[in-house]
Amino acid sequence: MAAAKPTSADSLSFCLAQLAAAAGEGLGGEKDPATNETPLGRALLALRTRHIKAAGGIERFRARGGLRPLLALLRRAAAADPAPSQAGSGSAPSSVVSAACSGPAPSSGSAPSAVSSSTPSPPVRLRKTLDLALSILANCCTEGACRAEVRRLGGILSLVTILQSMKTDSIQNRTARALGNLAMEPESCGDIHSAGAVPLLVESLTAYQDSQCLQSVVRALRNLADSPQHRLALAQQGAVRPLAELLAAAPDPALTSALVRALLELSRGCSRACAEQLSLGGGLGPLVSLTSHPKRAVREGAILILANLCAQGLVRPALGNAGGVEVLLGELRRRRGPNGSSPVSQQPLVRAVCLLCREAINRARLRDAGGLELLMGLLRDPRASAWHPRVVSALVGFLYDTGALGRLQALGLVPLLAGQLCGEAGDEEEEGREAASWDFPEERTPERAEAGSFQSLRSWLISEGYAADPGDISPDWSPEQCPLSEPGEPASPTPSPTSLRMPCTPRTPGRSPATTAVEEPWGREGPALLLLSRFSQAPDPSGALVTGPALCGLLAYVTGAPGPPSPRVLRILARLTCNPACLEAFVRSYGAALLRAWLVLGVAPDDWPAPRARPARCSQHRELGEMLLQNLTVQAESPFGVGALTHLLLSGSPEDRVACALTLPFICRKPSLWRRLLLDQGGLRLLLTALTRPAPHPLFLFFAADSLSCLQGLVSPTGSPALLPTVPMDLDPPSPCLYEPLLGPAPIPAPDLRFLLDSGLHLPAQRAASATASPFFRALLSGSFAEAQMDLVPLRGLSPSAAWPVLHHLHGCRGCGAALGPVPPLGQPLLGSEAEEALEAAGRFLLPELEEELEEAVGRIHLGPECGPESVGEVFRLGRPRLAAHCARWTLGPGQCPRKRALALVGLVEAAGEEAGLLTEALLAVVMGIESGARVPA
Repeated sequence: MAAAKPTSADSLSFCLAQLAAAAGEGLGGEKDPATNETPLGRALLALRTRHIKAAGGIERFRARGGLRPLLALLRRAAAADPAPSQAGSGSAPSSVVSAACSGPAPSSGSAPSAVSSSTPSPPVRLRKTLDLALSILANCCTEGACRAEVRRLGGILSLVTILQSMKTDSIQNRTARALGNLAMEPESCGDIHSAGAVPLLVESLTAYQDSQCLQSVVRALRNLADSPQHRLALAQQGAVRPLAELLAAAPDPALTSALVRALLELSRGCSRACAEQLSLGGGLGPLVSLTSHPKRAVREGAILILANLCAQGLVRPALGNAGGVEVLLGELRRRRGPNGSSPVSQQPLVRAVCLLCREAINRARLRDAGGLELLMGLLRDPRASAWHPRVVSALVGFLYDTGALGRLQALGLVPLLAGQLCGEAGDEEEEGREAASWDFPEERTPERAEAGSFQSLRSWLISEGYAADPGDISPDWSPEQCPLSEPGEPASPTPSPTSLRMPCTPRTPGRSPATTAVEEPWGREGPALLLLSRFSQAPDPSGALVTGPALCGLLAYVTGAPGPPSPRVLRILARLTCNPACLEAFVRSYGAALLRAWLVLGVAPDDWPAPRARPARCSQHRELGEMLLQNLTVQAESPFGVGALTHLLLSGSPEDRVACALTLPFICRKPSLWRRLLLDQGGLRLLLTALTRPAPHPLFLFFAADSLSCLQGLVSPTGSPALLPTVPMDLDPPSPCLYEPLLGPAPIPAPDLRFLLDSGLHLPAQRAASATASPFFRALLSGSFAEAQMDLVPLRGLSPSAAWPVLHHLHGCRGCGAALGPVPPLGQPLLGSEAEEALEAAGRFLLPELEEELEEAVGRIHLGPECGPESVGEVFRLGRPRLAAHCARWTLGPGQCPRKRALALVGLVEAAGEEAGLLTEALLAVVMGIESGARVPA
């Protein structure tokens, strides 16, 4: 069958010619009897249904210049509209016609009101022509090049004029669709705003009922909200309330989806006008209902709108009443679940939940819905570290909710807060004034109109120290905005270090000194410190705050802050150390030892064993540490403290007993108390026995070395055994050597005996001198042994270096320097050396004075003031009691560096191993001073 012959309407040239003719000559024309259509109508229909929809059809239409006559046709059609203006019936006023022809933008302030039901529609042919032309233009505006061309040709003004003058559903629908497509580009969007299209589109929302038309208008408004400035302009021109009212009217699903998408766009960076209109339009309840919509896009859009609305304090109470708190919590919980979404999608919900904590009514709902657990989960999550400051600030809202604080403490908030003080979490995002708590609306009310509840609140704030006079308090006050001293904080029991005290604000004339407020820094750590201070005011805060993690966080902030720390943290520490209920916790957790190590000695857990650079404020920290320890001393020496410490030492668990024995030298200054507990009741021996057991604290050996040194100072406050001298022995005047004359070519007197070593070396000797020097040699050389008759006596198991000091000693040499010969230099091992061999020989040959001289030589070389702590363990491994005492004395010496002392004790414990008896006795003797009568290396 032959193909049908194409008609003239199939030609793009024919269609363009008809457009040009209609644009230049008018909209008239005779109908074609065969088709009952005018040529212009056929051309427009062909363009819309065939040419524009074909592949590349829009580009060809634009390239052939079709947009210019199309826009001219739209202007003629708008000018030919006989529809009346908003004033009543009749033909269009001349101003509208001239606007269509000349093109000036209509004023945004002259938007027509709702169209009267008696307004007649434009003629059918004109309406059909406009419908087709607007449909073609809207389709063309889906491509960027056409949008730019339409904007250049002034098409936006023409569309706004049609929107103003043609009040029919179909024309409004297609005009709004064309404007919506044009608004997809920022330049066109700005021109549409400037042309005054927004009031006309807003009017259409209430003037028409057709769903398709409303969807196009809603979409146009959504696309016009492309920037914060445009969103604010839309809200200020009343675009949000009719959208909310339409949503509340339960429209069809397609319109509902369009409304949710538009409101989501308009609520980004939610302005006050947007929040007010959405609330007044009754949109909160429908939005909460839509969060359970079966369609995911609608459901998630409604949730994000609610999250955006939380940025405005004025709407948050109503949002909570509508059920928004539970919805947002549930969605955040779902997204944080195992099958949840990425952290980026959780961010707006985290922000919304934190903002909801600013009103008391929403805090109650959040607490009952499990929000506290959810916020604590965020604080524990390292992936949410960027939100931690925001979460902590939100928890400040629960500052006076005793039940919530108890729950937060049970969930482990305190150590998390302490960790926040010096953490690397991101800074909290600044919120605008409009996000402030709505519990105290921001409008300042005259004094005579203030409610009694606010007057009562004002009086309480002044009495508790939040403000100095009534003029300082406005109704928008909230705890998170007030960096003053928290209520109920007592003054520090002892003066704070002057270098750590923050300056006061200048006194205002007319104020008494007692009511002058003290300004405090309110940095990133401010909310955490305020909560920690609130916890510290409990009758017994020991279970939460006097723990290792909490104390480490507080001390890390004090010593690591780039500037002076907040006075609030100093008050927290003073309050804890002055509370009798916290004494046992400070003992059990090694808190007192930690205060001394970190603040007084400058050694933090991170500094051990390798040191780390810290800000140079050591004198300030030392003053603070001594003040805090003095507070603990006052508690320990009170009748309650004596009973508590006695109970811990005698009846506590093994761990508690060791901790008590270690802590006592730091906090007890009464001799009767520490002597009874540490000496009479065995606390010292208990501590020494625990040295070789598994360490109960990472700094245990450091604490123990410091504790033993402090106790030694208590036992011997006026002095202690001197350290080994700084002058090397080889520089001292040597004693005369009595053995050397036997070694020359003409010895005087002549030797009558020679000792034979394993190496074959012959060493000359005097029989009488050797026999009188030692019971061993007396029996060997003068008794019934065969050696008494021999001139060459073998000495087995003795090297020449080890035999050298023995021979010198046998012939009366004391201090001639021979004992230094077998001692290896510093840094070389002593075990297996010739010094150990000489010591063993001195013991075997019953030469105690030689043993002491050799030990003195070992101590002089390996335990001198210039020696390092690693030498102490090396000397102790020789296993000799006198050397063990020397090691203990070097370790606990009064002038010893705390770090070296602790490292030396570590070496001693490692050298002792499981055989700790020698170490225990040596340390006990040094601490108690019972070895002071023993010979000390000169």
